[in-house]
Amino acid sequence: MLVDQRQGARKILRVRAMLVMDGGAPMAARTFDLGPAGMSVTSAHKVDVGQQGQVVFEMLVDGKPQVITCRAKVNHCIFSGDEFKVGFVFQPLPPEASAAIAKFMR
Repeated sequence: MLVDQRQGARKILRVRAMLVMDGGAPMAARTFDLGPAGMSVTSAHKVDVGQQGQVVFEMLVDGKPQVITCRAKVNHCIFSGDEFKVGFVFQPLPPEASAAIAKFMR
């Protein structure tokens, strides 16, 4: 039985995203959920556990769209159905990204 290793609460967020793994080309993805310490996305592309890169997505902050760019490390990547579910742990977040996520979590 798998144990959920997430730290903190997560909220559903379903928006388009872009994964830019270090040394790789941009890949389209879709966010699944988001929390203060990390997020999960779905993608047609497999990424390696431990790989680092950026996750870029747009979310509403105070009713206005804001592009969020986060450095993140792949915690898990599993094939499910016809796509990969990728879990990311954030590396230190820029203050504006951290503030936007904190507002979203309220």
